[in-house]
Amino acid sequence: MTYDFDQILDRRGTHATKWDVGPNELPMWIADMDFPTAPEIQAAIQARAAHGVYGYTDIPEAWYDAICGWWGNRHGFRMEREWLLFSTGVVPTISSVVRKLTTPGENVLTMTPVYDIFFHSIENNGRRVLECPLTYQQGVYGIDWEDLERKLADPQTTLMILCNPHNPVGKIWDRETLARIGELCWDHHVLVLSDEIHCDLTLPGRDYTPFAAVSEHCRQNSITCIAPTKTFNLAGLQTSAAVVPDPVLRHKVWRALNTDEVAEPNCFAAEAAVAAFICGGPWLDALRAYLAGNRRQAQAFLSRELPQVRAVDAEATYLLWLDCGQAAERSEELASFIRQKTGLYLSAGSVYRGNGNQFLRMNIACPRSRLLDGLQRLREAVLAYGG
Repeated sequence: MTYDFDQILDRRGTHATKWDVGPNELPMWIADMDFPTAPEIQAAIQARAAHGVYGYTDIPEAWYDAICGWWGNRHGFRMEREWLLFSTGVVPTISSVVRKLTTPGENVLTMTPVYDIFFHSIENNGRRVLECPLTYQQGVYGIDWEDLERKLADPQTTLMILCNPHNPVGKIWDRETLARIGELCWDHHVLVLSDEIHCDLTLPGRDYTPFAAVSEHCRQNSITCIAPTKTFNLAGLQTSAAVVPDPVLRHKVWRALNTDEVAEPNCFAAEAAVAAFICGGPWLDALRAYLAGNRRQAQAFLSRELPQVRAVDAEATYLLWLDCGQAAERSEELASFIRQKTGLYLSAGSVYRGNGNQFLRMNIACPRSRLLDGLQRLREAVLAYGG
């Protein structure tokens, strides 16, 4: 089947968070896509909607089967049905885990720059963000192992939030790296929460390694957050899962989710997830190829038209992490100028902490004509800012 990712879909007037902007503005910031989801998912939602009664809903067996089948076939990771807990979203799960499995004043470690909502989940619950800044050398991110071990060894550090693949830098952590993180956390009694929501959005020919698949210690000492929402553009349906192999830890997470009332699905949440994980493979493969083309187009444009801005090489996500260090000293000021000058709305890298102050984040999950419009606006604004 052929999918038309070049179609321009007007999202204005739909209460879309991303598109709640001025008439001449182009939003390329928040991480949702400007593509309609897979036809099979649309059909499943429409069929459920046609019933006309939208009452309280239980999770069907098909939901467990679909998730276990997808991770087994797609990623070579055999999950057990009982490991899975429904949640209304990855962020609600993270916040519940922080709130129920750590205590106020304790450290929650994360490697920065990283998804900024992690900080909200930690700080809004009275815990302390403990940053382990990633190294950045010649355009490549890595881990400062000495710094990581020192911070994990702090008795006040009780939880590590891992981003795998890593948002916003687009890095896939390899098995050896994950194993080393897992052993350090095990040795220092630090629980790992692995956010793997971007795991299916890898470059064609690339796969990721689930943290819980690496070793027995990783499996028994981890909570993994997964969802079809980023992959299939379903964020508004509030559907995700927590994968918790250890039964004692799983009970604690189950209690956390239920106490916070984020463990019950709306009537479309399971239907959409089942359709995605059973029928969505061909659409996803076509999407990944299209996104890879967008990434190549953007990198070629920057190299040719705006060499003072460089996109960090990425292996996953549909986000460009733009190194603007040669063009500006403060990403927040640059992002504001770009929006005022051209209407292009990007995320300032400073919100992701670490070395994010020299970066902008750009969402390229859009039709190619819209991407080229955004790149032209970026060029115009950066050149004007420098002048």
